[in-house]
Amino acid sequence: MKIFVDTGSIKDIQTIADLGILDGVTTNPSLLAKETGDYRQNLKKICDIVKGPVSGEVTATDFAGMLREGHDIAKIDQHMVVKVPLTRDGIKACKALSGEGIPVNVTLCFSPAQALLAAKAGASYISPFVGRLDDIGTNGMELVRDIVLIYDNYDFKTEVLVASCRGPMHVVEAARLGADIATCPPAVIDALYNHPLTASGLEKFLKDWEKMQAVKA
Repeated sequence: MKIFVDTGSIKDIQTIADLGILDGVTTNPSLLAKETGDYRQNLKKICDIVKGPVSGEVTATDFAGMLREGHDIAKIDQHMVVKVPLTRDGIKACKALSGEGIPVNVTLCFSPAQALLAAKAGASYISPFVGRLDDIGTNGMELVRDIVLIYDNYDFKTEVLVASCRGPMHVVEAARLGADIATCPPAVIDALYNHPLTASGLEKFLKDWEKMQAVKA
């Protein structure tokens, strides 16, 4: 499974990319608004760092506006993916942009029916938001399970990009269900490393080593 980071922070992206485990980046207007500078230039810098899929989201809500902004985003770099919302106009824009060979990430997916429409419209990625479903008392991972099953049934090429991951278990469960990608905030990626037994085991090894060195001295 591929790991994407969900942020607009160039500093955080560079730090995670240096680890050698980063496959791509997802952004949205809220994340990019937190950063200084022109958002197009920032997206270009991100593409130069990652050299993998980087989602940049349209802010228009109508078909013509999405198409216009989508073309603008696609021109930033060859790695750019145009992100559109799962609305009627968003599906229409996905069909038009994907028909031109522009990769599209259809975001804010909350039902299997929506995911089916995105795949039929030629989406490269579908982004089910599992954390937001969990927040309202619905099992978000059940949505991922349903999408993976439907896509497998019909051999859709759309990749399942699990979004709104709130912790390591969302990532693990996404991998168990066969999702293609999990996109996580930097803090969640950091949490993937953490286990109390790893920390305590390392501490013990180092103490034993120090004792041996003291005896030799």
